Amino acid sequence: MVSSGGVLGSLTLASSDFELFGLEPRFQLNASELDLQWKQLQKQVHPDHFSSQGAADKRLAMQWSVRVNEAYQRLKHPLRRAAYLCELNGAPIRAEDNTAMPPAFLMQQMQWREELDEATDAAAIEALQQQMALEKQLLLQQCAQAIDNRSDWAQAAQTVRALMFIERFEHDLDNRLERLDNN
Repeated sequence: MVSSGGVLGSLTLASSDFELFGLEPRFQLNASELDLQWKQLQKQVHPDHFSSQGAADKRLAMQWSVRVNEAYQRLKHPLRRAAYLCELNGAPIRAEDNTAMPPAFLMQQMQWREELDEATDAAAIEALQQQMALEKQLLLQQCAQAIDNRSDWAQAAQTVRALMFIERFEHDLDNRLERLDNN
């Protein structure tokens, strides 16, 4: 049975992702450890293991399997993991209604958008993609410092919002490059 006292012990569906995976709540994670934990958890909760059980146990196994997969996806993706850590620590991202960013970052966004608008060939867009990859790496490092070293949740949340912009812009760059390739 998958309930408390069962294969997952005292964990509940409401346990944090980190508790579920037996990991310290940190930004920097060992990806192979995360993958191993996910495989072990899935072996325990996969609905196929409960095919001979009653309907309630099958339903609970399905809930646990979904919960484990959702937690894995959130922890595996650095931006989603950072946002989750901020939420857990009282600094919700609120990207839909909190768009306040430092003026320098706003100016940088405008410059990148202008460069994209002016890009006429794949080389210009690829140069912007390289620039975004470097900026993203820098912001991920800043996020790790804010979370793991300083527990500065307000700064981490702001950095997550900047990373969200970078990811959207990377998507725009990919779309623009694809349109150029198809012409």
